[in-house]
Amino acid sequence: MYLKRLTMKGFKSFADTTALDLEPGVTVVVGPNGSGKSNVVDAIGWVLGAQAPSAVRSQKMDDVIFAGTTKRAALGRAEVSLTIDNSSGMLPIEFNEVTITRTLFRSGDSEYALNGVPCRLLDIQDLLSDSGVGRQQHVIISQGQIDAVLNARPEERRAIIEEAAGILKYRRRKEKSERRLTATEGNLTRLQDLLREVRRQLRPLERQADAARRHAGVVSELTALRIFIAGRELAGLRTRLENGMRGRSELSAEEERLRRSLAELDTQIMSVEAELTAMGGDDLGDGLASYESLFQQARGLSAVLTERRRGVDRLRGASIDQGVVASLEAEAARLAAELAEVEAESEKFEPLTAELAEAEELLAAERLVFEEQWASGVPAPTGAAAEVRGELAALRTASGRAREERDRIGTRATALAEKAATLLTETETLRAQLIEFESAELPLVEAMESAEARRSRAESAVQAAEAVHRAAESEKNAWSARVEALALALDEARSRAGTERLAGIDGVLGTVLDLVEIDVGWEAAFEAAVGEALAAVVVDGVDAGRRALEALSAESLSGAVLALGAGRSTRTAPPVGAPLRGHVRARRPDVEPLLDALIGAAVVIDGGWVQAVDASLAHPDAIVVTSSGDRFGVSGWRVGSSGAGATGAALDEATRRADEAVLVAADAAAVLETARAELTDAASVEAGLARDLDANDSRLTAAGDRLQRAETDRRDAATEAEALNDHLGELTDRVTREDARIAELEGMLPDLEAADNELAASARRMAESRARLEEQAAEVGSRRSDLEVRSVAVVERRQFLTGRLAEVETRLEGAAAEREAAEARRLELDRTQTALDRLSALIQDRSSLIEGRLNDFRERRRQQSEAARGVAGRLDGLRRQRADQERGLSEVRERLQRAEIDHAEIEMRIEAAVEALRRDLDCEPDVAIASECPELAEGATAAGRARELERDLRLMGPINPLALEEFEALQERHTFLEQQLEDVKESRRELAKVIRAIDGEIVSVFAAAFADVAANFEALFETLFPGGQGRLKLTEPDNLLLTGIEVEAKPSGKNVRKLSLLSGGERSLTALAYLFAVFRSRPSPFYVMDEVEAALDDMNLSRFLGLVAEFRNDAQLVIVSHQKRTMEAADCLYGVSMQSGGSSRVVSEKVSS
Repeated sequence: MYLKRLTMKGFKSFADTTALDLEPGVTVVVGPNGSGKSNVVDAIGWVLGAQAPSAVRSQKMDDVIFAGTTKRAALGRAEVSLTIDNSSGMLPIEFNEVTITRTLFRSGDSEYALNGVPCRLLDIQDLLSDSGVGRQQHVIISQGQIDAVLNARPEERRAIIEEAAGILKYRRRKEKSERRLTATEGNLTRLQDLLREVRRQLRPLERQADAARRHAGVVSELTALRIFIAGRELAGLRTRLENGMRGRSELSAEEERLRRSLAELDTQIMSVEAELTAMGGDDLGDGLASYESLFQQARGLSAVLTERRRGVDRLRGASIDQGVVASLEAEAARLAAELAEVEAESEKFEPLTAELAEAEELLAAERLVFEEQWASGVPAPTGAAAEVRGELAALRTASGRAREERDRIGTRATALAEKAATLLTETETLRAQLIEFESAELPLVEAMESAEARRSRAESAVQAAEAVHRAAESEKNAWSARVEALALALDEARSRAGTERLAGIDGVLGTVLDLVEIDVGWEAAFEAAVGEALAAVVVDGVDAGRRALEALSAESLSGAVLALGAGRSTRTAPPVGAPLRGHVRARRPDVEPLLDALIGAAVVIDGGWVQAVDASLAHPDAIVVTSSGDRFGVSGWRVGSSGAGATGAALDEATRRADEAVLVAADAAAVLETARAELTDAASVEAGLARDLDANDSRLTAAGDRLQRAETDRRDAATEAEALNDHLGELTDRVTREDARIAELEGMLPDLEAADNELAASARRMAESRARLEEQAAEVGSRRSDLEVRSVAVVERRQFLTGRLAEVETRLEGAAAEREAAEARRLELDRTQTALDRLSALIQDRSSLIEGRLNDFRERRRQQSEAARGVAGRLDGLRRQRADQERGLSEVRERLQRAEIDHAEIEMRIEAAVEALRRDLDCEPDVAIASECPELAEGATAAGRARELERDLRLMGPINPLALEEFEALQERHTFLEQQLEDVKESRRELAKVIRAIDGEIVSVFAAAFADVAANFEALFETLFPGGQGRLKLTEPDNLLLTGIEVEAKPSGKNVRKLSLLSGGERSLTALAYLFAVFRSRPSPFYVMDEVEAALDDMNLSRFLGLVAEFRNDAQLVIVSHQKRTMEAADCLYGVSMQSGGSSRVVSEKVSS
């Protein structure tokens, strides 16, 4: 393990980051005075945890921060990092390199870090302690420390050896154990005080606890009986509820059955009604009507056929032969006349044909002239005017749109300007609101802080008042319990003495306890000394005593009487212990002699019964008692107290204190109520202010949000307006350009249109000529076509008439054939007659069939009517059955409703019983039902026993209900305190053992270390002072834990024993001998020395360098020096320099190179 790298930044004179790479062996740091070489030593000590400013040669700790020069400004912090090579594993950390960093800021904040991780100074000291580098830093020998070793007190020299030997960790363990032991002493004292106080309170509370226990037993039995009775009642109600639920279930089932039956009846009724409806809606009526209609139609057809048959008979008798011939001759004459007309019309076509030929020739001539005139055709229009008109239309449209866009953008820009102005006004208003809300925030915050402080003070006041109230209540309860305990004790004493039995006798004053006042703490001793006299009645004279004895004898009762004025010898207390008489006073002057007689010879012995027995044996006539109630005398020895320390005076005092405690508790309650009211008011005010503050915060936030939105909208409006203005300028330029182009095109358009109009007129003339020719050609063609059609029609008419005439003439020639046709018509009439006969027979047959079916329909209609009457009767029966069941359902529902009312009533009673059971008896219903009846006397009932117990409780009267809990808690606290006391005593014993073990370890380690250091010091002293003698001795050899160390040095040839008489060089060598003796006895991994050889001459320097050579192989040495020979002994040399107005700089040189 060795120092590997030292990095300084802002530490003293090292303003810039400066690093020293250190190596094993001897490293020497040199440089002129004031260059800052000693600051290297200070940096190592500072980073290893030096806390005193003097340890780093400073007045205050922030002096280590670079303070600046005439050329460089001061820095705000100092930081030093020291990297330690831990390859050997000497440091108990799993890193081969450990970097310790310390940073100090001008603000006073300081930071430590291990390998970059923040840590505590204690962590660094614990890490280095086991490696021989303690918090005393004995391995770092700075300037002036050489003389400090010799001038130090013996205890300080011992600290160097302890640090090197690793004893400091034992010291810390011992200090921790001693602090714990001191703490246990205080705990032990407090526990003993608490235990005495608890024991004092335990006895009277135990009697109250017995009464409370008896009361609790009665209450417990009564509660068990009440639970049993309530359980039986609840079980009966639950049984009734279950029976009612079964009845409800049965009624619900009956209701469901009746509802299902009604549903079935409704279904049946609907089915029968549907059946009846189906009967009424059957198609028998339609069929009957249809067949009636068919029958009438058949009768009509039969009549028609009869009339047709008569017509055929009339036609059969007619003859047509002569009519046929006359018709043919007339037709022939007509055809000949028509043929003559056709021939005449045909002759008219010839002049028309010639006229048409002339028209065709004229048309051909005109066509030839047209073709010659328009052979070159008409020039086509250029379309320039159309293009101009198109461009002009497009420009006018674009210009119109641009103007519309310009107007729209202008309107939008105006609106944006108005919006921006509005938003500007709004932002100014919002800023004013924001300023107003912000100005209101501070008073609200201050008021809120004031309200919080007031509420906090009120809470503290309430807590304090509650504490005072609890203390007052506790005090009141304690004094009430004491009054009750004292009253019980006095009542018990009076009962034993028979005061109540003698109450009617004149002169009875009461018991001894009623007539005395006893100092606090002496009650048990008094009761022990008085003894049996406590059970006696005090009377005011002998006569009263006689009357009391007579009364006791008359009733055969036992009792004791103390008569005032009866002659009694007065005894004095022996000269041992403390006389009891001075601590007891009579409440009546005439009782004083009685007290002198009873306790005049009583003394109280400090200690236990052993001392009391010895005093009793020494003074047999005396009454010897102890403060705990032990009694020793001629009548016997007794230990233990049987009384409670109750007296009439004590009871009066306790009553007075109890009354005062009641008043104090009432005052405390009033103060508490006032504090709570103040707290409520303060909380209300705070809540109101919190609401106001929240509202103001909400308004502030809302105003801020609105202001931000308004500013954003205003910026957006401004941006949009700027963009619109740019666009508006572009549109204006565009409209100007388009207007100029429109004017230009409008100037060109007339000439272009005139040229186009001329070309169009020529085209129209050619078109008109062509159209006229085409019309003429069409007219000629039409005439030609008409003529040809008429000619063809005449030809065809002629041919038809000729053929028809020939046909008629041919028929006239064959009239016989016509007669044959007439015969054929007769035969046709016969066939018609036959068909009519067959059709008449068929209609007759169908009429018979239709009549039969009609009769069948009439029969079925009759049967359907009878069935409908039966279905209607069945429907009436179902409806009567449904009405009966509906009445039954109504009855069931009424019963079910009554059952539900009973059920609800029982449930309410059960709920009330359960609520009462839980509220009054704190018991669950299932537990009450399952509870068993407590044991009762024969013939007794639970209700009767409960009434007896209630009467017993009334007779008991009020008791202290908290006594049992308080007694158990106090008993538990007593046990706990005893255990704690024993634990504390055990802890003290264990701590004492630990401290003794640590002391033994310290003594053992220190003795071994001192022996080694003393031996090495003698050897090293002889080396450094040949022929001289030096030794170490202990200032207290018998006390190795605290002994210091003295150094004796006697150089050769000098009879000097005081170190102050040595020369400077001798003093330095002696101190070096001591330090190197420590180094050799308990080696450390490195040593840092700052000009320790400055006062040595060449001879002594050679001896010092010999020591350095001896240690260089076992440890790392860093030496700051001016000596040339020391530089020559170095393995690595560092030079520190500083320019004027600058900071320290370091250069290195390996000597071996």
